[in-house]
Amino acid sequence: MKKRVSFLFSLMLVLSLFLSACGGFQKKEESAGDKGKDGDKTADVPQELRINIKTEPFSLNPGLANDSVSGSVLNQTFEGLTRIKDGKPELAMAESYEVSKDLKTYTFKLRDAKWTNGDPVTAKDFEYAWKWALDPKNQAQYAYQLYYIKNAQAFNEGKAKAEDVGVKAIDDKTLQVTLESPTPYFLELTAFYTYYPVNSKMAQQNPKWYTNAGDQYTSNGPFKMVSWEHNNKIVLEKNENYWDANSVKLEKIEMVMVNDTNTELSMFNNGELDWAGMPTGQLPPDSLPKLKEEGKLNVQPIAGVYWYKFNTEKPPLNNVNIRKALAYAINRKAIVENVAKGGEIPAMAAVPPTMFPENEKGYFKDNDVEKAKEYLKKGLEELGLKDVKDLPPITLSFNTDDKHAKIAQAIQDMWKKNLGIEVKLENAEWAVYIDKLHSGDFQIGRMGWLGDFNDPINFLELYRDKKGGNNNTNWENPEYKQLLIDSQKETDSEKRKEMLKEAETILMDEMPIAPIFFYTNTWVQKDNLKDVEMSGLGDVQFKWAYFE
Repeated sequence: MKKRVSFLFSLMLVLSLFLSACGGFQKKEESAGDKGKDGDKTADVPQELRINIKTEPFSLNPGLANDSVSGSVLNQTFEGLTRIKDGKPELAMAESYEVSKDLKTYTFKLRDAKWTNGDPVTAKDFEYAWKWALDPKNQAQYAYQLYYIKNAQAFNEGKAKAEDVGVKAIDDKTLQVTLESPTPYFLELTAFYTYYPVNSKMAQQNPKWYTNAGDQYTSNGPFKMVSWEHNNKIVLEKNENYWDANSVKLEKIEMVMVNDTNTELSMFNNGELDWAGMPTGQLPPDSLPKLKEEGKLNVQPIAGVYWYKFNTEKPPLNNVNIRKALAYAINRKAIVENVAKGGEIPAMAAVPPTMFPENEKGYFKDNDVEKAKEYLKKGLEELGLKDVKDLPPITLSFNTDDKHAKIAQAIQDMWKKNLGIEVKLENAEWAVYIDKLHSGDFQIGRMGWLGDFNDPINFLELYRDKKGGNNNTNWENPEYKQLLIDSQKETDSEKRKEMLKEAETILMDEMPIAPIFFYTNTWVQKDNLKDVEMSGLGDVQFKWAYFE
């Protein structure tokens, strides 16, 4: 699901903080956004946007959301302390902040802002939301995104109390956050939806406030949700209580849920949608060459990876050589050229080349069938099997989608042809599918990961803990885990990069995942739709969008 600034910017931020003047704190302030700059252009044009989000969101509670569909809605209806624009974090709910000399304590001053029901947004709302997501009884899959905060992980693992967590509302307008160690990209993290506030007053009155539209569903972003027809459509309208409402031009956003790529493109061509394709929807792969030839296709490389996850506790995938055989026997170049067709880059690594440029080459050769056969032979011997025919069929699962189905069919054929392994395909709608993955009810499962912030740790930390929220593979390696922990404390950027590369080497050697390709966003849009904010991490914001 679902995002931030360059690592160079982060290092510059750290340097600037170290060089700050005497007194122990550096203060940052930012004024409200540009107001009404396009008013004259939009006066006579209906400001109503129609997009497709494909499926029902997993959850529209920021503390429970863990997918791009939910994120696509939440990024319009909520707002954190910061917001990403032009690849950089800018102040949002926070009007200013100070950072301590040791770079571990942030003190945020909140601006005057309201929830959609008129309640004031307070520091307590942030403290409540973050601690709620960390509370183990709520089983938030993205709780680990908050582990940068002091004692957050300990609380989430039942080893500390809520009051020990390093987030505290000093007063209604002052939020103090203490980190475990200096985190140069912390202001990027505070723009991510797990860090969004929740109306604590409403949530305490109604623990299920987030399940439907209505008076109980309060948000603090540019748009408010006015209707939610489950599995059909969500409608957002401009939030008149939003602190920066003058910057918001769109009056309405209609989000339909059509999980068929050909239908989505037809709706766009028929004038029923203003945008088709990523990051909220999907274009039919077969349509991309023609759209590109006609000059209609937009293509943007992003920090994201499409991979298959192996359940390392399900035989025969508990054997590393079987996993390697399957990973090496995939012809990624053929998949991106003949199936995906969106300019994707074959992936033989976990971290995108936008972060580690050398990963365009990766850790192993693409389509290395001979090596794959060697691993298969070794794996069968270790499992006590004489022949690949003795291996029971393996089930490859994916969420219902034309593109995922075609990729799965292609890889099914490769594994049969190259290794003689029988593979069964299984698909389910997103909500059912993601639940099966989280519960471990799969052998091989398709997933994609888009960076939440622009740092390699965001891709590697997924597999740090066996029971980590989005691991799903049940794989854990002590050396790998320690490298990631140590990297969080390392202030030398080159040494830190070496640690992360060493960790990735372990990941690619033990192969709990099989990377397939690095993502691009491909989409078409109405020519008069302007100022849609697309990040290099693959998400989208419509705060500044308008029709000309």
